[in-house]
Amino acid sequence: MRLLLLLAAIVLTLPAADRPNVIHILADDLGWADLGCYGQKTIRTPVLDRLAAEGLRLTQHYAGSTVCGPSRCALLTGLHTGHCRIRGNGALLEKPDPNEVLLPTLLNAAGYRTAMIGKSGVYCSDEALTLPNDSGFQHFFGYLSHRAAHHPFPPFLVRNGTKLEYPNNKLHDGDHDAHALIIDEALNWITANKGAPFYLHLSVTIPHASLYAPEADKAPYRGLVEEPTEVREQKHYRTEKEPKATFAGMVSRLDGDVGRVVALLKQLGIERNTVVIFTSDNGACDEGGHKEADFKSSGPLRGVKRDMYEGGVRSPLIAWWPGTIAPGRTSDHISAGWDFVPTICELTGAKAPANIDGISMVPTLTGKGEQAKHSHLYWEFYEQGGKRAVRVGDFKAIQLGLDKSLDGPIEVYDLSKDLGETTNIAAANAEIVAKAKELFAASRTPSPMWKWKSEK
Repeated sequence: MRLLLLLAAIVLTLPAADRPNVIHILADDLGWADLGCYGQKTIRTPVLDRLAAEGLRLTQHYAGSTVCGPSRCALLTGLHTGHCRIRGNGALLEKPDPNEVLLPTLLNAAGYRTAMIGKSGVYCSDEALTLPNDSGFQHFFGYLSHRAAHHPFPPFLVRNGTKLEYPNNKLHDGDHDAHALIIDEALNWITANKGAPFYLHLSVTIPHASLYAPEADKAPYRGLVEEPTEVREQKHYRTEKEPKATFAGMVSRLDGDVGRVVALLKQLGIERNTVVIFTSDNGACDEGGHKEADFKSSGPLRGVKRDMYEGGVRSPLIAWWPGTIAPGRTSDHISAGWDFVPTICELTGAKAPANIDGISMVPTLTGKGEQAKHSHLYWEFYEQGGKRAVRVGDFKAIQLGLDKSLDGPIEVYDLSKDLGETTNIAAANAEIVAKAKELFAASRTPSPMWKWKSEK
């Protein structure tokens, strides 16, 4: 305890300019190529394109997982899915692990004000109303579970343990649009905390499979896109008769709301002391009313959400920090969602935990110092028969069918020559296959909650 207090005292004496605010905007199911600055040709994203031009764009950043739950766990713990507690989606856990230290707790000790607004990234339970606060966030507003966040008009949201009920909301329609409420809450919280260093985890719920956009956002795409002649009625997600215009409108709406956040920072005069990071939680969605092929959301990448191929795990990353991040920079540094804990800790003066998988990206962000590199990246997944993947340098190894056997065939791709993962070169690269087997075993700590069927 004395050491913790000493560390807190040290960071509290740092000048404000050395302790920037951090806003991490996390999109939901946004594909690698859904933004103009990543090659999108139809959907308009002028704000994010401008932030990329004024800051840094990473081309080889990866989400923590191919679905949202474990991806968000990796982001907040600094651990990849071979080590973190949540390794899949669903009704997961209702209380924090006492042995697990999340990013907000580290930042609280460093004197930061912390908030998570939007979809909760800590465990998953609609009944555990204080779970986000119990997990370290001083302020929370939004959805408690991933499944509830599928509905743009929920019957309730939660603010700091209290249910806020919207009796006229009927999941798919109503009079309280959750995304609008989330953005307004974020803007109000930033304004209220402008005088102290803060960390805002702004986890929006769009663009997801449940399609909804206000008329003003989807109208510009009518006539620009050709809608399907028949629309399949959705049972869980919202049915939308203009799915293409609506999805495009959702992405453009998000872009505009990022613009509102940036405009507020400038209005408050804190933009030069605030780093804004924009990423997605996993690859492009191909479910509900949206099809990846509608806008080529994965671009040249193979696969979508739930795949171990690049389209399932590669994510856009834009970082904007006027006066610190030089404009117009692009980096091919290989990074992943579990890098945010050590990165944000270094930026804020907080102490990162030992024995995490993440590596600080601060040298890449600032352009100063030598950037450490990963020996490899690792993912594992428990749906669709079980799968795992490892990236070592330019090579990517993928193993499917783990529910049947852990000794099945391994695919190998050379991403420097085959970004679309079209040619499996495993037969000609026995040494890479052997290395992948070694890393699959070494990168994983067994979990009593997560087992492939072949392990049970």
